[in-house]
Amino acid sequence: MRNKVILSFFSISITLFSCDKNRVFDSYATVPKKWHKDSVITFTFHAPDTIHHYNLFINLRNTSDYKYNNIYLIAALKLPHGKTIIDTLQYEMANKKGEFLGTGFSDVKENKLWYKGHDTPFKFQENGEYEVQLQQAMRENGKVNGIVNLDGISDVGFRVEKPQEK
Repeated sequence: MRNKVILSFFSISITLFSCDKNRVFDSYATVPKKWHKDSVITFTFHAPDTIHHYNLFINLRNTSDYKYNNIYLIAALKLPHGKTIIDTLQYEMANKKGEFLGTGFSDVKENKLWYKGHDTPFKFQENGEYEVQLQQAMRENGKVNGIVNLDGISDVGFRVEKPQEK
């Protein structure tokens, strides 16, 4: 019986992931226990082309140990020929009642957060290898120094996808 459940889960997982025709790049890194303020999570990928538009997302998985309503991130997009675009980003992680946003049935919630392509269509400017660096930049209200070790973020991901066809 147990083997049937595992086999069913495996089959469903393969089906779900293989049907993702918009995915160009999708990768996750596990955060070991706490996300240190100096820990930079890096994703490296090749630009699919410089002609079409793409959507870029930052994916976060948080647990019930995350005690904030929002999150601040510093994102650096390094282009192949040396230019770097740095953004300070803020995302809501919970509603006004304190209930976590995102999807998931357990105490782990998955958040797919817009990075580029939402307001303005995004095209890769150059062919070659790109690098995205993500770092948490959280601080508590009224305090100057940032939170050194951020609890509750279990995984950080980055995704590039083709816009959905209308």
